[in-house]
Amino acid sequence: MAHCVLHAMLGAAFALAMQGAAAQDKATASSDRPHPTVENFHAQCIGCHGIPGYKTAFPEVYHVPRIAGQQPGYIVAALKAYKAGERSHPSMRGIAASLNEDQMKKLAEYYGAPAK
Repeated sequence: MAHCVLHAMLGAAFALAMQGAAAQDKATASSDRPHPTVENFHAQCIGCHGIPGYKTAFPEVYHVPRIAGQQPGYIVAALKAYKAGERSHPSMRGIAASLNEDQMKKLAEYYGAPAK
């Protein structure tokens, strides 16, 4: 019986040691990856805001506004409001929370530019 307990304790210690090693590997690997680019965030935006006549069904059904041609200052202010929780759309809050101010400005400049 004591032999089984010893094996269980050794197994648990080994599992904990491996978990720590795996966490260190992930931390090292993630620091080598490039940070998301504006193009990555643009892909999130265009999925809803770039579809003419698009309506969403979460959290309620409503028309998704187009943001192309919108004033850049407005876009930045809206993203900051979502990030701060002053606007309540869950998807937009999540996206805005992942953006820093520089990324917000770059997206606003992209979408605020006149169509070519």
